[in-house]
Amino acid sequence: MQFSKEQLIQKANAVCKGNLMETLSIEFVDATENSIVAKMPVTPKVYQPDGVLHGGATLALAETVGSFAAHFFLDTESYVIRGIDISAQHIKSVKDGFIYATAQCQHKGRTTQIFSIRVTNENEELISLCKLTTIRLPK
Repeated sequence: MQFSKEQLIQKANAVCKGNLMETLSIEFVDATENSIVAKMPVTPKVYQPDGVLHGGATLALAETVGSFAAHFFLDTESYVIRGIDISAQHIKSVKDGFIYATAQCQHKGRTTQIFSIRVTNENEELISLCKLTTIRLPK
């Protein structure tokens, strides 16, 4: 990791102001050599009409944490990273509390990368299993 754990978390949270991450109250909370973790509160602002967490909000969290993983764990000095595909299997509904997304790189290709993102609740139960594919393009 090119940053300490604390620096990485601080840097990630600093760019979450004035954008979708702030709107959804996404906060980065942990990082290791191979993963980064963010949390998001489950409140009515991220509900479907029937009062449970909206899958789109889950995907926004997953893409956020996966994209940050790409930026922090890949060479981005001469490249820009963009998400090109995201998919999810939603396993369990959530009505309150927090969900946590943990991104890990599964493939670090020169052009494309694949990240797996596990979304869990506060009891570490699997909520969604997501996959993000990114592309690295010259600046």
